[in-house]
Amino acid sequence: MSEQTTTSVPATENRPSRVGNTGTKGLAHPTPLQTEFGSTTIADGVVAKIAGIAAGDVAGVYALGGGAARAFSAIRERIPGGTTNHSQGISVEVGEQEAAVDVDLVAEYGVSVVDLAEGVRRNIITSVERMTGLRVIEVNIAVNDVHLPQDDPQPEPPQQPRVG
Repeated sequence: MSEQTTTSVPATENRPSRVGNTGTKGLAHPTPLQTEFGSTTIADGVVAKIAGIAAGDVAGVYALGGGAARAFSAIRERIPGGTTNHSQGISVEVGEQEAAVDVDLVAEYGVSVVDLAEGVRRNIITSVERMTGLRVIEVNIAVNDVHLPQDDPQPEPPQQPRVG
């Protein structure tokens, strides 16, 4: 009898990517992004923007991103010619056929976090798969804060005219 030994590698070493990166060779069925006429690649930023818009469209999502990212975005939007960063709070990993998405968000007070996460997850998967042809293998959601109505800045009372 021979004795077999096995060794294990710690999880932090040689950690594989979350998404598969298989080429067109050996594909039994070409995918929409990889055909016999060529392949299409989609940048991470494209998937992040689609996921960000999809997440923001769900009722109960107050904002995307952490506190510092939201503050920076608010400043950028006030600058003339500034634009909204639709991929704020979104990080993605994109392979040749699959994508994984991580979302940081702030929920509205009173909304079920479980229902909100499910709605965001469903909307991101539907939007990314429909628009890109990539298969979304996971959507991880981190709820970083809950927005309370009293957190909104109160409007200043109208000033009385100085002359009558």
